[in-house]
Amino acid sequence: MSIWNMLLCTCAAMAISAAPAAARVNFDIDIGVAPPPPQVEVIPEPRTGYYWIPGYWAWEDDRHVWVGGRWIGERPGYVWAPEHWEQRGDKWHFERGYWERHREHEEHEEHEHRH
Repeated sequence: MSIWNMLLCTCAAMAISAAPAAARVNFDIDIGVAPPPPQVEVIPEPRTGYYWIPGYWAWEDDRHVWVGGRWIGERPGYVWAPEHWEQRGDKWHFERGYWERHREHEEHEEHEHRH
């Protein structure tokens, strides 16, 4: 086997083994217990290049557990949709937080593509 074939096989094996680590695990939580009111948090001083994500109630070991707010790196052109619970019939559904494209940014890009 040539050195190039060996290198190619090694790179392919590394890419395949790294793929599961990059995969996002997504699962739904639906429970019959409403979350408590949000806790009051003192937001630390702003940090350049970071966005404050508020705390939320998570569901662990059959009970609500408070997860404190945290800083995450900003993503220009995106806004953070925070974790939250929403009532669906007689159940409470947990929605994980995520970055979503900011509408103004999308409209600007659409305008740029047309001209």
